[in-house]
Amino acid sequence: MIKKSARIGTALALVALPVVATSACSGDESLQPARPPESPSEEAAPQGVQLGPRPYYLVEDMDDGALKEQLMACAEGPFERTDFSIGHRGACMQFPEHTRESYEAAARMGAGIVECDVTFTKDRQLVCRHAQCDLHTTTNILAIPELAEKCSEPFVPADAEAGTPASAKCCTSDITLAELRKLCGKMDAANPDAVTVEEYMASTPDFRTDLYATCGTLLTHAESIELFSSLGVKFTPELKAPEVEMPYEGDYEQQDYAQQMIDEYKAAGVDPKSVFAQSFSLDDVLYWLEEEPEFGAQAVYLDSRVDTAEGYETAVSGMEGLAAQGVKIVAPPLFALVTLDDDGMIAPSEYAEAAKAAGLDIITWTLERSGPLASGGDYYYQSVADGIDNDGDTMVMLDVLARDVGVRGVFSDWPATVTYYANCMGL
Repeated sequence: MIKKSARIGTALALVALPVVATSACSGDESLQPARPPESPSEEAAPQGVQLGPRPYYLVEDMDDGALKEQLMACAEGPFERTDFSIGHRGACMQFPEHTRESYEAAARMGAGIVECDVTFTKDRQLVCRHAQCDLHTTTNILAIPELAEKCSEPFVPADAEAGTPASAKCCTSDITLAELRKLCGKMDAANPDAVTVEEYMASTPDFRTDLYATCGTLLTHAESIELFSSLGVKFTPELKAPEVEMPYEGDYEQQDYAQQMIDEYKAAGVDPKSVFAQSFSLDDVLYWLEEEPEFGAQAVYLDSRVDTAEGYETAVSGMEGLAAQGVKIVAPPLFALVTLDDDGMIAPSEYAEAAKAAGLDIITWTLERSGPLASGGDYYYQSVADGIDNDGDTMVMLDVLARDVGVRGVFSDWPATVTYYANCMGL
């Protein structure tokens, strides 16, 4: 058995990390919580941080060692909000993603930054959805006949004899904002064996829950800005790749879309230093650097090239080139930043070392998105699967990412876990 948590978790070693923390003693105005757009001169109302039992469960489940002892010693807090903890679509392990309820839960768990993935409706209004065409899995649109009939592809039941799965495709661009407001957010899932709409929708993974998914409140991007400001958290909007042909309807260009997202922050009077605009498209990041340099200065390049061996090598060899173009922050998935060393311990990867050598900051995604880790953690842990065997390894992964890789922040589906670690280590 590899004793993964027999790491020396020294808080003093972590303080020097290039992280963005929102502590009361910070003197840098760029690190303070964002202000409500309605009253730029007033501070957001204070909100207590509540972590619940999960971080304690994870620490208790760790292998015995110095890191476990250090984390257990922090059990009584106090706990404060930290920008090291980023709410991935809110707190979507338990709440429907990109809903008011999910966002509020993330802020309550101490996330200092919260994400709204941005796409557009038929009438070109920006809304918070993970993808332009995910309404069939993240909302109840299929259960509303007058809206279901507008979907790009209607519901088709599974056909066991033919071996074809159930399917549907419903996009934000299929409906107007007024129509989208009729929808309820649900846990993201679909049953490929379903023969009815009800069966198709009732398929939440067993490590999540429907207890808080009775009718999640969908928001526009502008409404998310207002909400996040009132909660005192910063913003990390992701410009989602359109799933319709661009230019949309002949005159809505990709750059119009990218600019529209930034314009909504400007209209709300948000400090650019509180906004971490993201995209998987390098062209979007370069556009912001050129046209909106105050926002582009901390734009985040989401790096999915690492999903293939060839793409990983291209990414590693191209770090200096990214930096030369003005990119400051890269954000690959967890597995790209870690590997197992000769002793079977989790250690920084080539990618991590190359990014640091090029002077790039690193953010990563997504913790708490793999369910129980006894079987190795699936996609997000694929590079270290042989060293993962219990839920407590979540904390070991966090420790390596923070102390050895030096990430600036971690996206999580359950921000309380990252908040606990960050507070314990002084981040």
